[in-house]
Amino acid sequence: MDLGIVLGAFLLGAGAMQLPAGFSAVRFGNRVVSLAGLAAMSAFTVASAFSPDWIVLALLRFGAGAAAAFFFAPALGLVASYFPAGSRGPVVGLYNSGFSLGAGIGIFGGALLGDAVGWRSSLAAGGILLVAGTVAAALLLPPAARSERPGSWKSAWTISRPVVRSRSLWALAVALTGFWAAAYVAAQYFVNYSSAVHPSWGLEVAAGATTLLIATQIVGGPTGGWMGERSTDMRWILAAGGVACGALTCAIPFVPLAGIWPLLALLGFVIGVLFAVQYLLPTYLRSTHGAGVSLSIALLNSVQIFAGSGLAIGFAVVASASGYTTAWLFAGAITVATLPCLLAVERGNHRQDEPIVGVVRPGAAPVRPDPPG
Repeated sequence: MDLGIVLGAFLLGAGAMQLPAGFSAVRFGNRVVSLAGLAAMSAFTVASAFSPDWIVLALLRFGAGAAAAFFFAPALGLVASYFPAGSRGPVVGLYNSGFSLGAGIGIFGGALLGDAVGWRSSLAAGGILLVAGTVAAALLLPPAARSERPGSWKSAWTISRPVVRSRSLWALAVALTGFWAAAYVAAQYFVNYSSAVHPSWGLEVAAGATTLLIATQIVGGPTGGWMGERSTDMRWILAAGGVACGALTCAIPFVPLAGIWPLLALLGFVIGVLFAVQYLLPTYLRSTHGAGVSLSIALLNSVQIFAGSGLAIGFAVVASASGYTTAWLFAGAITVATLPCLLAVERGNHRQDEPIVGVVRPGAAPVRPDPPG
């Protein structure tokens, strides 16, 4: 139970601070905010190694999650700003794949290091690596084009208002909330499912299959970005991928051991594709592109973390009450059930050539996106 609270604290911090992180990126610029978030995450991670009890550890993990929010969306906006329209998709996918790679390394590396030197030293080592990463990023990342700041929070809000009012963005967030929940439960609950329902498979098989699920997301990310750039309507990729994700999730309790490996490999690939296209589409929406990219991604994450986490809790409740078969069917069903909201999402303008920027000149009138439609 204590471990669950500690793990949940990180996710709570990440979800709660998404929008403040997005607004800060508009106000101060993507590069400044993302580097500050990475530095803060490093500090919280190192401090976690010295926690006297699990309560302090949970508070520090909440802080690390909040800092991660200040890194993810602004850094993605920064990366996207380096590439013109028509070429940023694979890079956006590669960026997201980096998190899957880090998760895979963390699962095995953290477990091995924790077993060898203890969890405190493991957390300290992770924090030190983050510090090194912060220094490297500060030295290597060039400033984004047109990186001057707005003159005030008021002007930042004026720029941000079309984003938070975007019907397309809210519809996109809701449409893929079921998918986010299914992707989360597949990664978090498969080992528990395997040990409870198929104990003969062994822990090695369960952990290995879960790692395969994460590994194929690394391939799916750049592939999804490449597909998105070449599509005239990315909503079709999201719809087809969402249906495939739902079907594969529903199939998990009915597949024997020999079929689990290819099923989870394919599921991970589809998850990688969907995340890449989900983050690429806002860079082309007329209501959110330009200065609003980081904030739009932060809004997506905020909705999906909170609503998707609720659905993931629902998975656990269903599994406890009716068994894992019903729970997997529930996860697959909600993946598909939210997809019709894609109909309310604008297609996206792939031909626009306005660069992604975090800000405008002090005193200048903000750039307003074209009206939807």
